[in-house]
Amino acid sequence: MKEFLHYFGIDISKDVFDVVNEKGHHSQYANSSVGFKKFYTQLPLGCCCAMEATGVYHQQLADYLYAKKVFVSVGNPLVIKRYIQMNLRRIKTDKADAQMICSYARQHTLTAYEPLL
Repeated sequence: MKEFLHYFGIDISKDVFDVVNEKGHHSQYANSSVGFKKFYTQLPLGCCCAMEATGVYHQQLADYLYAKKVFVSVGNPLVIKRYIQMNLRRIKTDKADAQMICSYARQHTLTAYEPLL
């Protein structure tokens, strides 16, 4: 199991993506190249960015971070949903989902994202 110094859970929607780190700090960025750059500049070395597959919305951010050599994992949304249910979380907000994705990433072995050719 690969250990990281920092973990970021990312919940993506059409217009924005919410990020929560292992300390619970929340931030929100535009789901665009401007938002990707702003987020990347705030990432420390040795970090893990975890997100769930959300149709096409996750693709550009995952590709961007992969190109910048950041460890990215894109998980199955059903697995994340069951993890949230297993932890008896009833709050359904983007921030809460990002927090649970971060928690999931810290507790499980993740598969590294590889872009489609």
